[in-house]
Amino acid sequence: MVMQRHHLTRAGIAFALYLHHLVSAIEVPLDSNIQSELPQPPTITKQSVKDYIVDPRDNIFIECEAKGNPVPTFSWTRNGKFFNVAKDPKVSMRRRSGTLVIDFHSGGRPEDYEGEYQCFARNDYGTALSSKIHLQVSKSPLWPKEKVDVIEVDEGAPLSLQCNPPPGLPSPVIFWMSSSMEPIHQDKRVSQGQNGDLYFSNVMLQDAQTDYSCNARFHFTHTIQQKNPYTLKVKTSKCHADTFCLFFPLLLISARGITETTPSFMYPYGTSSSQMVLRGVDLLLECIASGVPAPDIMWYKKGGELPAGKTKLENFNKALRISNVSEEDSGEYFCLASNKMGSIRHTISVRVKAAPYWLDEPQNLILAPGEDGRLVCRANGNPKPAIQWLVNGEPIEASPPNPSREVSGDTIVFRDTQIGSSAVYQCNASNEHGYLLANAFVSVLDVPPRILAPRNQLIKVIQNNRTRLDCPFFGSPIPTLRWFKNGQGNTLDGGNYKAHENGSLEMTMARKEDQGIYTCVATNILGKAEAQVRLEVKDPTRIVRGPEDQVMMRGSMLRLHCRVKHDPTLKLTVTWLKDDAPLYIGNRMKKEDDGLKIYGVAERDQGDYTCVASTELDKDSAKAYLTVLAVPANRLRDLPKERPDEPRDLELTDLAERSVRLTWIPGDDNNSPITDYLVQFEEDRFQPGIWHNHSRYPGSVNSAVLRLSPYVNYQFRVIAVNEVGSSVPSVPSERYQTNGARPEINPTGVQGAGTQKNNMEITWTPLNATQAYGPNLRYIVRWRRRDPRGSWYNETVKTPRHVVWNTPIYVPYEIKVQAENDFGRAPEPDTVIGYSGEDYPKAAPTDVRIRVLNSTAVALTWTRVHLDTIQGQLKEYRAYFWRDSSLLKNLWVSKKRQYVSFPGDRNRGIVSRLFPYSNYKLEMVVTNGRGDGPRSEVKEFPTPEGVPSSPRYLRIRQPNLESINLEWDHPEHPNGVLTGYNLKYQASTTTCLSSPVNGSKTGRTLVENFSPNQTRFTLQRTDPISRYRFFLSARTQVGEGKTIMEESPALLNEGMWSSNCFWLCCGVGGGDGTCMSRKVQVRESVATTLPATTAASTTTATERAPAATTKQELATNGSSIWDIRAMANSNWANITWSHNYSAGTDFVVKYITSNKTEKSIPVKAQTPSSVQLANLTPGMMYKLWVFPIWSSPSEHSYITFTTSSAYTKNHVDIATQGWFIGLMCAIALLVLILLIVCFIKRSRGGKYPVRDNKDEHLNPEDKNVEDGSFDYSDEDNKPLPNSQTSLDGTIKQQESDDSLVDYGEGGEGQFNEDGSFIGQYTVKKDKEETEGNESSEATSPVNAIYSLA
Repeated sequence: MVMQRHHLTRAGIAFALYLHHLVSAIEVPLDSNIQSELPQPPTITKQSVKDYIVDPRDNIFIECEAKGNPVPTFSWTRNGKFFNVAKDPKVSMRRRSGTLVIDFHSGGRPEDYEGEYQCFARNDYGTALSSKIHLQVSKSPLWPKEKVDVIEVDEGAPLSLQCNPPPGLPSPVIFWMSSSMEPIHQDKRVSQGQNGDLYFSNVMLQDAQTDYSCNARFHFTHTIQQKNPYTLKVKTSKCHADTFCLFFPLLLISARGITETTPSFMYPYGTSSSQMVLRGVDLLLECIASGVPAPDIMWYKKGGELPAGKTKLENFNKALRISNVSEEDSGEYFCLASNKMGSIRHTISVRVKAAPYWLDEPQNLILAPGEDGRLVCRANGNPKPAIQWLVNGEPIEASPPNPSREVSGDTIVFRDTQIGSSAVYQCNASNEHGYLLANAFVSVLDVPPRILAPRNQLIKVIQNNRTRLDCPFFGSPIPTLRWFKNGQGNTLDGGNYKAHENGSLEMTMARKEDQGIYTCVATNILGKAEAQVRLEVKDPTRIVRGPEDQVMMRGSMLRLHCRVKHDPTLKLTVTWLKDDAPLYIGNRMKKEDDGLKIYGVAERDQGDYTCVASTELDKDSAKAYLTVLAVPANRLRDLPKERPDEPRDLELTDLAERSVRLTWIPGDDNNSPITDYLVQFEEDRFQPGIWHNHSRYPGSVNSAVLRLSPYVNYQFRVIAVNEVGSSVPSVPSERYQTNGARPEINPTGVQGAGTQKNNMEITWTPLNATQAYGPNLRYIVRWRRRDPRGSWYNETVKTPRHVVWNTPIYVPYEIKVQAENDFGRAPEPDTVIGYSGEDYPKAAPTDVRIRVLNSTAVALTWTRVHLDTIQGQLKEYRAYFWRDSSLLKNLWVSKKRQYVSFPGDRNRGIVSRLFPYSNYKLEMVVTNGRGDGPRSEVKEFPTPEGVPSSPRYLRIRQPNLESINLEWDHPEHPNGVLTGYNLKYQASTTTCLSSPVNGSKTGRTLVENFSPNQTRFTLQRTDPISRYRFFLSARTQVGEGKTIMEESPALLNEGMWSSNCFWLCCGVGGGDGTCMSRKVQVRESVATTLPATTAASTTTATERAPAATTKQELATNGSSIWDIRAMANSNWANITWSHNYSAGTDFVVKYITSNKTEKSIPVKAQTPSSVQLANLTPGMMYKLWVFPIWSSPSEHSYITFTTSSAYTKNHVDIATQGWFIGLMCAIALLVLILLIVCFIKRSRGGKYPVRDNKDEHLNPEDKNVEDGSFDYSDEDNKPLPNSQTSLDGTIKQQESDDSLVDYGEGGEGQFNEDGSFIGQYTVKKDKEETEGNESSEATSPVNAIYSLA
């Protein structure tokens, strides 16, 4: 329903564009007085269902209710002709209603009144129609008599017993029983079909042990009719030769004639069938098969999965039920029947048609004279429904011509409407499967302006605050509203004033000069109306002197100031808070006009104190903190503190009707002053033996007057409290009995709520023992409908609960619960509003519109349901959605239903976390306390493409030293059409002359792009020792998705690589005296991860930032951290430090970049103290702190370091590569060894005196030989024992225990005649033998070969 106030020319403007520019129609206020005065065409509010089946034993009621002004009159048609109610004495019409009542108490046949009825509601402004009501009388015909013969069937053969029940209205419920009323057991072999027949997949001998009778139960008459029972005779083959049965027991089944058979279908017949179903109903597909053994049934849908969330298998998988069928459920379904002998299938082609359903249901239209509007009636169905317009119940083509009305298919456009154009329009949408009928009236109103606000309003506002003056109004045409001040002629709008279209006048900042009387005037062509609003501007409330922070000694007097200035015409209230909770003003405190005094300050008084000064319009507050100092520590330092002793000698005095004085003697405080006394009581009637808190008193008193309740037998005890804890309770006092009285209060927490749709449960909090005031406590419960004319109902109960039954759905009730005992009743209770039970909502949200926001979110709008249809308290609107399919072919998706809640009465929301590039379906419901209402029309929408998820995996394999193979899988969620993959990778090389950690060099990042179908890639390595880091991501047209990262595995152990690199390098320059220092530095680097600045490390090709060190200040306990070192590379740094904190101390390493990005890393206790920082930015300067985890860093105790720049060169000269340098070192060392061997042979004649028997081969395991030599003859060139020959003929040691640690320990090394250091090259065992023999002879060079093998 929309309207337009300006006339538009149609020349050159499309009709659809014209409709788009129409604006909203007039909204009538909900004020009942206004609605009762305005003319209104009829509206149907209640009617019977279209297919109306009635019980023939009852009177017939055909409902038709309508509203309008004037009150409508009613008439009926039957079978398309006028139905004269007055002529039939059995038929009457309810007063002020159109409901027909057909009375059969005086006789008559209900069948005579079957037919099609339609109700007409008329008044001066139009005629509204009900739907056509098809009235039918329920029928339960008798079973036709028939003779049933005995059925003979072979064992193992299939069988179906037909039921053929008599046709009833509605159809009866069928079930099978024996003649003795025992239910027939059903399973996958024996089951009942949907047509009522009983099917046997194969007959067995035990099936003949009972008979079979079909029973029909009719709904309205509640009768059961039984068909004559079937009797079965099962024929079976028997063994004719006992010897055969005795010696061949395994062939007994075959001898009896039961042969295993393949399945065949008993229903439906053939290999295919078809079925038509209407949208929104349940589809039931059935397949029943025979066979031995009984076949299993499975269901499938051709070309896809069975509809998720709406399918259910029934009748032992023989039936497939699809609930709430929609168009996408059409297609071919097939059932597969199988047993061990074979399988067979049947295809069912399902076609989904649809009766008409609303897309846009026409709504009532209220216009002013001269305004434009339109009625829209859009429906859908299969086949497409035809739209027919009627006006006042007659076809619009036959109605009198109306020049202001134009009909265009499903839309009626009104232009320049005038008084007298009011009418009721009907839209009929129909196809072969049904019809829809909707009424919508067009009412042209001519109403003078009316002011809806109360007269002479008074608005108070604080100076300089924003305020708003309201003046709601109504009229037709819509009036123009203007504001005036103090009767002046200038309109108020602009500057400090802003006038809103709804009639409100807003002031951005109220000033003193804005006080006065404001007049709002509403004007249209029919007249004007006005109202006055008086505005008063008040001074703000301000605390001119508030409390201040103070430090007080325990036991002193404290004064907190709170002086307030406020508007004298407003009532001022000053309250105090302690620690943001209301302060209890006890006998130690005194509240004054300008402050608060506290006498005898104690430790418990420490905290925040807030003074709050408030009026009805504003408030101000001020806060201060009180610190309480205890007794000086030197007086109590050596005295142990404990809980106080219990009070003693309790005494009751000043006995009165409602009070008593309790006195006690305090116990010892045990060096901690008593701060409180807690008084508890126990009574012996309601809860004997249970103690309750009565009151609390300061620790400075030992006597108190206790308030008492009637009809309680009291007993008291006292507990003392100090800062350590509470004492044990004192010995109880003597008992004191108070007299009874009528209750003085009523139960609290009274509420009424329905637990079912036809009841209301009234509950309350019962009175306790000190509130009962007398014996036989009970409660008088009263309730009535929220109507002053209604009568009260009452019930007296003793439990705190009462249930009222047979209540209407969600109706407000007035409830009262009054306490009563034997002494009388409590005062009259307050009235509480409760509600009866809720029922499910009757209507679904309409006009659901979906707007795609991005690839994972959509915005929803909908038309809210009418409040009358909610049948309860509106909780939320709920959108159910599910992913129906992916826009990518052959991609399986989960169709699990999800929902998003939109609390409250709203008409828009956002659904997020959707999968991109998918087809979604969505439907809306409204929810109350009972549950969901009916579902709206299913909406479909696609989501656009997004970025993909990461590939499922990335696998790296190294088949040899020259290449790396990569293999990956497609992303789990493509989220669109994949356009390819991006692979980024970096090489990291460890050189021989540097450590594995700090000596690595990272090359630049290389990028490879692949097609979407490629999932393999082979990388040719530039060298055999580099490690690679790979980053792989998929991409769509939208962009690049998430990345998966993997590293190639190391080819060699990094520690062994460092050791071998050291020996190779030292073999070249062993005579310069630097090898030992290099070796020690390498060992230190491996052991502590601290980089050493050596000549070797400076030759690496990887640039590294210099180390930064500092010494930290001493801590308060004398411990300190010093020698903080940071050795940084381009993207990581090693941090080490020294300290003398206790063992087990955890530390925190905190670092900040130059662009203020801060990170902290906790470091567990370890020795040595170190940590590596990863993922640093190349070329960035960092500040770094190291401090214990329980402290904070000092502002000036940081160090700075800068990471090296990133490298851009990936290809370098081979002469600078570590592996090449190592290879050259090894070759040079081998040449040097060969030269030494030749020199020794030449100088010593080629032999060393090793042993007497020189023909015996050297055996390294011969430990009995203490000394000897071996020959350097040609035959000794054979491989030594326990050694193995490589493919190139070099000798390698099979197994070695040698390590860097062995070389760095032991005594002084031995030197040759030329002073060169050779002893370090020997293995540990040779070293020990040499030292044990104290030989001055140089170690044999052959041992060096062993150490290098």
